[in-house]
Amino acid sequence: MAWLLLALTAALATAVVDTLSKKFFSDLTAFEMGLIRLVYALPCLVAGFVLIPRPELDAVFWTCIAVGLPLEVTALLCYMRAIKVSPLSLTVPFLAFTPAFVILTGYLFLGETLSLQGILGIALVVVGSYVLNLSHARERWLAPIFAVFREQGSWLMLLTSFIFSFTATLGKVAILHSSPPFFGVTYFLCVLGLMLLISPAVPGVRAAHLFLRPGPAMIIGLSTAVMVFSHTYAISLVEAAYMLSIKRTSLLFGVILGGLVFREVRIRERLLGAFIMLTGVFLIALSP
Repeated sequence: MAWLLLALTAALATAVVDTLSKKFFSDLTAFEMGLIRLVYALPCLVAGFVLIPRPELDAVFWTCIAVGLPLEVTALLCYMRAIKVSPLSLTVPFLAFTPAFVILTGYLFLGETLSLQGILGIALVVVGSYVLNLSHARERWLAPIFAVFREQGSWLMLLTSFIFSFTATLGKVAILHSSPPFFGVTYFLCVLGLMLLISPAVPGVRAAHLFLRPGPAMIIGLSTAVMVFSHTYAISLVEAAYMLSIKRTSLLFGVILGGLVFREVRIRERLLGAFIMLTGVFLIALSP
């Protein structure tokens, strides 16, 4: 069951990175917040790149990397902006929509069959997102739905999940043409390289801002590296659907940390919503 411990480690590391990014770097731009994660993870990623066996690569691998990079950077910026402007408990649960989008895009673009269990899982993800804003139902029953789109971080994370549904598919193909550990390290190094390349053209980005708080930044970088390595090794030990469903427990960790660190309100309501969404993720992952 080593994969289970690794997947839970990836989930907790993700929640820690999100919490520390919001607590110590919300005054920076979303681009700078994303850079801090990767710049401070760079030593570990480079070490991994050197030590991990290099598989034989083909054009499909590099095509997936090339197509996925601009999407990944866009998703990362939406992600950073979401946790910057909104409570964690109203943003990170919307990552549960990624597997729901994956199963829908598979049906629409690949003709994959939707199972009853998969449909039920999608329904639970939607119901859980409603419960996140359940207190608004006192106004009118559609109010929790409208609240999602009034909260900038919520709809930005929903957009992030939609983009992730495409990058997850590209990543799966790239892994089949390489190996999970090699793809994970190489992909994030390429994401960092692209961000550094375009950073001079991004308004508000200052290199000095990356070194304002080196202590928290180093913890963020180390946690990012832990997430990457635990994710890639876990997914190499078990079916991707099982591993990713466990990793999505980061939703619960994020809501809990949002309550403990930032004293966010209505945590029980949001924890219930996140739990329902996570249950939907498990059903999708285990659907035939």
